[in-house]
Amino acid sequence: MLSLLRRGPGRLTPQLAHQQAGDGTAVLLDVRETPEWNAGHASGALHLPLCRLMAGAPLPAAAQGKPVVTICRSGHRSQQAAELLAGRGVQATDVTGGMTAWARAGLPVIGPGGSGGVIA
Repeated sequence: MLSLLRRGPGRLTPQLAHQQAGDGTAVLLDVRETPEWNAGHASGALHLPLCRLMAGAPLPAAAQGKPVVTICRSGHRSQQAAELLAGRGVQATDVTGGMTAWARAGLPVIGPGGSGGVIA
C-alpha cells in the first residue's frame, strides 16, 4: 500500500468539539499561553500551555485516560499538541480554526470572573 499523505490526529469543528466537551465524550484542553487563556477561553476547558506540554508536563488529572480535544487561537498550536499527545498514546484531536472559529460560531467564551471573554 502506498502512503503519500501523512495521517495525523483528526480535526473537529468548533461545534462538534463543544458538543463532545459538553456531553463528556472528550475533554477540551486549551494549549494557549496564560495571558491568552485569561483573556477568554471556552467554558469547561482545562488549561495546559503547549510549551509546558512539549517540556513533558502531564495532562491535568481531569483529562487523564480520556479523549482530548486541543484548542488554541487559530488551530496551529492545537494541531501540534494533538500530534504530541497522540505520540504519547492519548486519543487526541484538535479544533479547526481554534478559539477564533469557536467565537465566530457563537460558542461561549468566558473571561475574567466569569464574564464574557475575548480571544487574544
